[in-house]
Amino acid sequence: MRGRRYLPVVGQPQPERADAARNRQRIIEVAARMIAEHGTDGLSLDEVARAAGVGVGTVYRRFGDRTGLVYALLDEQERRFQSDFFAGPPPLGPGAPPCDRIDAFLSALVDRIVAQEGLFLLLEKGRKPSTYSGPYRVHHIHLATLLSQACPHVNAAYLADALLAPVNARLIAFQREERGMTIEEIKAGLTDLAAAVIRL
Repeated sequence: MRGRRYLPVVGQPQPERADAARNRQRIIEVAARMIAEHGTDGLSLDEVARAAGVGVGTVYRRFGDRTGLVYALLDEQERRFQSDFFAGPPPLGPGAPPCDRIDAFLSALVDRIVAQEGLFLLLEKGRKPSTYSGPYRVHHIHLATLLSQACPHVNAAYLADALLAPVNARLIAFQREERGMTIEEIKAGLTDLAAAVIRL
């Protein structure tokens, strides 16, 4: 019926206004372009706002701080990654033996971090306990579930943390830049580590 207004549903997120959605997308696109051109070191919400043609207050209200903006920039690829390991083709997705899925997951996670290494490095500089929520929590639950399936007698929650610990941007960057390791060598090392854990 024309003119009918619907009350919000309790517990449901409020729909985003069209202009707010456009501003959000514009800010993310501008920030991504600035990072591609100049790297992450000089990422400033004030500069992003100016380049996006929005007020600085809009950026701060929308993202809170630089960390919030970085999470938004990471979000789209993270959604795709999670879709791949929850519902994509095997061995990353369902249908393969748990050991094969663990190996595929760790390998894909390395690729995920390398693809947006600068953003992950920026997040890890100000690492807080909350860093272990969000995507990390999803990755941990998924990996712990696979470990439980592969090896029911182990402490899967602890070992999932242990396997995820070396898959971080700072260590991967150090291994590549200082140790001269290739991405394939890093992945092979994680495969060996996972195999040792599963044989415990």
